[in-house]
Amino acid sequence: MIKLDYRRADAKIIGAEHGLNIAEEFENYKEQIANIILDLNKRKDKPSQGLQWMNLGYSEETAWYVKEYAALVENRFDNILVLGIGGSALGGLAVTEALLKPYWNFLSKEQRNNFPRIFFLDNIDPDSMEALLEMLDLKKTLVNVITKSGDTAETMAQYMILKDRLEKELGDDYRKNIVATTDKRTGILRQISEQEGYKTFVVPDDVGGRFSVFSAVGLLPFALVGIDIDEIINGVKDMDLALKNTDIYHNIAAQNALIHYLLDIKKGKNISVMMPYSSRLKYVSDWYAQLWAESLGKNKNLNGEDVQVGPTPVKALGATDQHSQIQLFNEGPNNKVIDFIRVENFDTNLEIPKIFEYTGIGYLGGKTMNSLMNAEADSTKITLSDYSRPTVTISVDKITGYNMAQLLYMFEVQTAIAGALYNVDAFNQPSVEQGRNYTYGVMGRAGYEGSAQVLHEKMMIV
Repeated sequence: MIKLDYRRADAKIIGAEHGLNIAEEFENYKEQIANIILDLNKRKDKPSQGLQWMNLGYSEETAWYVKEYAALVENRFDNILVLGIGGSALGGLAVTEALLKPYWNFLSKEQRNNFPRIFFLDNIDPDSMEALLEMLDLKKTLVNVITKSGDTAETMAQYMILKDRLEKELGDDYRKNIVATTDKRTGILRQISEQEGYKTFVVPDDVGGRFSVFSAVGLLPFALVGIDIDEIINGVKDMDLALKNTDIYHNIAAQNALIHYLLDIKKGKNISVMMPYSSRLKYVSDWYAQLWAESLGKNKNLNGEDVQVGPTPVKALGATDQHSQIQLFNEGPNNKVIDFIRVENFDTNLEIPKIFEYTGIGYLGGKTMNSLMNAEADSTKITLSDYSRPTVTISVDKITGYNMAQLLYMFEVQTAIAGALYNVDAFNQPSVEQGRNYTYGVMGRAGYEGSAQVLHEKMMIV
C-alpha cells in the first residue's frame, strides 16, 4: 500500500552535481545493505540491542490487555489526557490526528460515537497546562501517564499536579482516573503505581521512546478513542515481513535510507525535510523529526571515533509551506533532500463551485480540492527538480490504520538501516541525558548536586 518514488533524487533528472546514480549505488551497496538487514533481524531478539521494537507487531498479549481495559472503561470518561514527552507523546499524537475525524475534540459526543476526546500534554508550559486543566472536567478525565524510566522530570511534574487535583476532587476514588505506562519492574512510577494501586501497562525492555508507538505507549490511547488496533498491528506485521527482504531492489526502507545517507555524505544534503500533503499527517513530521534527530545525530561512531554526523530534520506541510519555505528550498543553499508524503485518495471529495466564471479564478470552478492538493504536490516536486533539488515521494493510497502503521514502521526500519550506514548507535541519546542531569541538579534532586554546580559555573561565564 506504500510506494517510494526516488527518481527525482537521480542524477539523470537533477544532474550529477546534486543527484545520485541510484542504479549504480544500489549495485555498489546491495551486499552491505543485505548484511545490515540480516544483522538487524538476527539481533532483534537479543537483550540490550535496542531492537525489541521490531517485535512489537507480534505482541498479541499486549493488544489483548489493551482492548480488555478499553472495554472496561468504555463510556466512563469524556476525556483522555496523555502525560508524556518526546516518544511518549509524538507517536500517539501523529496516529490519532491521522485516524480520528478532523477536529475530533470539537465534535459532539454523538459525532465521536461516544468515544472520549483526547489531549496530549507534551510540554510543561504553565500557561497552556493550567488553561487545559481549567477546561477539563477532571472527574470525567482518564489520565494516562507515560514514562519508562519513571523519573522523567517533565512528565512526573505533570503527574504530581494531576494526582493532587484529582485526589482533591474525587477522594480515594481518584485512582480509577489514572493509568500508568512504565517499566515492568523498576522505576519511580512503577513504585508509585504499585503503592497507589493504579492500573498499569508496560513499556518493553530495549524499546526506546521514539520507537515505542506500537507498544502500549501508543496502543492504549488508540484503543481508548476507538481506533482499531488490530488493523494497526496487521499493518506493522505485513510491513515487517516486507522489510525482511534483503534485496535492496525490493526493500523501500533500505532504498530510502541509502539515498538519504549518500545524498548527505556525497552531495552535502544534510537537511532532511518531511513534507506531507495532508493536514492529517502533519504530526508525522514531528514524530519523524525526533526519530531522525535522536537516532542519527551522534558525535561518536561505533568505533569510538569523533564523527559528528546526522542529517537535520525539518518539518513542513503541503500546501501550507509552499507559501513559507519553498522559496528557500528552491533558491537557498542546496543542502536538503525533501521527502513528500502524498495521499492518493482522500476520504472526502470536495468540489469547488462554478462561480465567478467571468474572473481570473473561474478556472477553479468544477474542479475539486482533492485535485488541487495533488496538483500542488506535483508542481512543487517538479519545480524543485527544475532547481536541481533532490526529492523522494512516499505515496499511500489512503489514510487508514493499516497504512499509518506501515508508514511509521517503514520509517523506523529506515532509521535503523541509516544508523548502520553511518556506523553509529541509533538507539541511544547520550547528550539528552546530559541535559536531564543538569535539570535534575538545578531542581534539587539528590545525587545531582555536582551537575548543579557545574551548570551554575558555566552560566556565570561571560
